[in-house]
Amino acid sequence: MPWKDAAHYSLAMSDLVLIAEDDLEIAEILDAYFVREGFRTVRAADGRTAIDLHLALKPDIILLDVKMPQLDGWEVLAEVRRRGNTPVIMVTALDTDIDRLQGLRIGADDYVVKPFNPVEVVARAKAVLRRAGAARFGGVLRVDRLTIDLDSYVVKAETDGKPLLLQLTLTEFRILAHMARMPNKVFSRGELVDACLPGADALDRTVDSHVSNLRKKLDTAGVEGLLLGVRGVGYRLLAGQ
Repeated sequence: MPWKDAAHYSLAMSDLVLIAEDDLEIAEILDAYFVREGFRTVRAADGRTAIDLHLALKPDIILLDVKMPQLDGWEVLAEVRRRGNTPVIMVTALDTDIDRLQGLRIGADDYVVKPFNPVEVVARAKAVLRRAGAARFGGVLRVDRLTIDLDSYVVKAETDGKPLLLQLTLTEFRILAHMARMPNKVFSRGELVDACLPGADALDRTVDSHVSNLRKKLDTAGVEGLLLGVRGVGYRLLAGQ
């Protein structure tokens, strides 16, 4: 049964973890470790149930297997991202760079390979929730002609006196917002991976792809020259230059 009794959801102050995993033993292990750390949990044994529970319960974070019945993890992740920004950690036996890249491209917040240490999974979930919580402190950042709304995940560029909405992916938004908090600072690829692409071990090069796409969107919006590469170091977002 994916649902637990209603009393299990009465702990309004604790985060709710949706464990989408068709292997009962793994699901039970994760459940036990998260409950022990004070989390509320709910389980889904297939992708369709995971999507239904996400809509009904609005969990704070999702642990998502890839190979599941009805809908696989990639399909679930895509639907979750279509709906919003619920943090998602992929927990899967697929451990190739291609699989990791696919998860990160679709919008996973972290990627854990089986077999895993459940203590590490809990620690990673806490780290992802801390990052998400920091973003939820909200506010608006303004850099040059960019306005970055941290509450609504909206970025607008002022062009010819008119605001233009930028269509950014979640990762692109994270990179831009992170750099906008400290404009003119040079961020190494490693720093951007840690802050915006957690779990992307040995994938620093993926930052180049995300930054390249982000820079193209900024240039297209008429705010070219703001996001610059610093040879041998990383990237910076210019302000007041």
